[in-house]
Amino acid sequence: MPEGDTIFRSARALNKALAGAIVTRFETAYAPLVSVDDDTPVAGRVIERVEARGKWLLIHFSGDLILVTHMLMNGSWHIYRAGERWKRGRQHMRIVITTANYEAVAFDVPVAKFHTARTLERHSAIPKLGPDLLTSGFAADEAGARLLARPDEEVANVLLNQQVMAGIGNVFKSEICFACGVNPFRLVGSLTPSEVDCLLHTAKKMLAANVLDGSGDGIVTYTGARRTTSNADPGARLWVYGRRGRPCRRCGTPILMRRQGMGARSTYWCPECQPAPAGIAITGLDQPTRRRKIGCS
Repeated sequence: MPEGDTIFRSARALNKALAGAIVTRFETAYAPLVSVDDDTPVAGRVIERVEARGKWLLIHFSGDLILVTHMLMNGSWHIYRAGERWKRGRQHMRIVITTANYEAVAFDVPVAKFHTARTLERHSAIPKLGPDLLTSGFAADEAGARLLARPDEEVANVLLNQQVMAGIGNVFKSEICFACGVNPFRLVGSLTPSEVDCLLHTAKKMLAANVLDGSGDGIVTYTGARRTTSNADPGARLWVYGRRGRPCRRCGTPILMRRQGMGARSTYWCPECQPAPAGIAITGLDQPTRRRKIGCS
């Protein structure tokens, strides 16, 4: 699933390509979007800006029209120059926004809705998001308060909760806990003030490091694999995620993985660097977990 850094980079690239341009053509595979376009055409509107809010991407058009998309597991936005061939088949196309110079295509984006500023505020999940880790004014105090308001929940599950703070996905969840030496299965109520500060600081630092803009005035939609370590070796870019059974980069102990939470998301940790809570044994074996379909927020 794309995490906050991916959505942020996508929004930044789309904004560079589209902001200030007039829409010359709008096409979509979704009937509700077609209905809105029929009544109040998107073509002819100016694209005012594109922004990311947590894992949501918002395209603002003139005339108080906002296209809101969520990529879930497999969605993505591509940018092509006029006449350039798409890299994915048309059967994956969900939305096309064309301007004089560029064409933005949403492939396999499963959630897409039009809003006005009023309906966005009243009826969508976006206003319920916690402080966004990738905004310059990230409210760490508020995020900390929201975190501590869930004392009986496991730390890693709370980090994924977009109403606590927006932007953390499954990869960063495990990486943040490792960097702070916090076992992901601990309860939030067991955290010390210094551990809470570490989780917040590390979350912001890791996400910010993965959205550095080295593209200048160019339009870049991908800047390389996600990285949480400072190792220059591309094969050593993550501390624990995806490394089950391999030695910890700090102590050499084999990394463990276990499914966690309602969505049975994979959680990776080092049992030596991130010891389990006293009196609780946590193994790295997958436990039978009944999967439930849950909504995103």
